[in-house]
This record gives sequence, structure tokens and C-alpha cells, in this order.
Amino acid sequence: MQIYWTKISKIIEESADVKTYMLDCPEGFTWEEGSHTHFALEGFNAGDKPNRSLIRHMSISTLPHENSIGITTRIREQCSEFKAILRRLEVGNEVAIFKTHSNVPLKREDKNVYLLSSGVGLATFRPLVLDYFERADKVNQIHSLNIDSSRDFLFTTTFASAPDKKFTSQFTDNRQDYYEEVKKLAADKEGLFYVVGSDEFLVQNIEVLREQGVKPEQIMLDKHQHQVADFLSYDLSM
Repeated sequence: MQIYWTKISKIIEESADVKTYMLDCPEGFTWEEGSHTHFALEGFNAGDKPNRSLIRHMSISTLPHENSIGITTRIREQCSEFKAILRRLEVGNEVAIFKTHSNVPLKREDKNVYLLSSGVGLATFRPLVLDYFERADKVNQIHSLNIDSSRDFLFTTTFASAPDKKFTSQFTDNRQDYYEEVKKLAADKEGLFYVVGSDEFLVQNIEVLREQGVKPEQIMLDKHQHQVADFLSYDLSM
């Protein structure tokens, strides 16, 4: 396993409690849209075993051509040790990234794509949308639906409806409106539904999609394959 040590080049205040840490691209480090990485703080590998409290699984919110690795995360007032340390870091501080992989690359199957996310889960989808804008091959259209009760919606420049590009974007601040919209989108029985958020959020979305007749193979989750199978084993008869 190769560990890439790199420096924070910029810290962007996305909202009151969301920051994007822009990291220098280490030589030889590559990734694709929808990628996640293990993001670790200094000292995580100082002992005989890795200190897992200093490691988090994070989505990369940028594409390689942006020449920077973006890590977008919410840091609340009451937070974990990891987030508390992260909040104190400054431009020039070093962090580590390793085990980078994409579970949700953009599928190009001549279908409509629906991106369903909660809060900062939108960071996972930003690269998919940018990749689609650059090359729309074999994607009919993309619709993004995000729920964020804080109302501090993220990446509103990227996630702005663009009819000429066959891209539409919706934001909602409550679950009732959100799931009503999901039901409407699920009327497309051939569409591909990407879902990113907490495990509870994934389960609720899968339940709604399956009840509307969406098949498990149409649902994409940012999880390892064996975890995906567990999530999609939802029993409609229950």
C-alpha cells in the first residue's frame, strides 16, 4: 500500500460548518470521478498499528484536471477528535491519502441519471457532474436532488440547472419534500439512481425506490460491492 503525504494548499469555507481542503497532487497519484480515499492526519502511522481515530474515509470533490485534490467535510461545533484536529490545520500542514477507489463512476448506458444526496454527500457527485459537462456521451440527462436542513446548499454554481446541457438540479430542506420528489423521479423505470449519504439515508432511499418499482441493479451506492449487496437485499414483503 502506497501512502501519499501531501500539503494543504488552500482551505475553502463552503458554509458556516463546511470546509473544502485543497491538497497538492502528489506525483503518481491518480483518481477518477466518484472516488473516495483514506484521509489521514499526522501521527496516524506512528505506532505499531495505525491509529484509526486519525483516519477517515472521504470523497474527492474534484477532478484530476483541476490539479488539486478536494476533500469537503462538515465540521460541527461538537465533533470527533479527527474533526477537531482537522479544524485546527492550516495551509502548509501535511496530511496523508491512500487506498483511493471509485465505487460510483458515471455509467454511460444511454439512460437518465439521478443523483440523490444528503448534505455534503453532494461532494461525491460534483466530479460526476463536471465529467458529464465535459463529455455527455451515452448519458441522456442528469438530475440532481439534494436535501440539506441547514439550507446552506453546497456547490450551487456547479449544481445550477442547465437545460442546454440536459442537467437539472433541485435542493430541498425537509424530508417530506425530498421523498416526494424521489417518488416522482422513480417513475423512470429505466433510470440509474445514485445515492450518497449516511447509512440511514441509503436505506430510506432504497426503500422508496424499490417500492416504486426500481430494480436493485439500477441503484448505485458509494459502498464496496459486498456492502452494496447487503443494502440492496431490502425485502419488499416486509
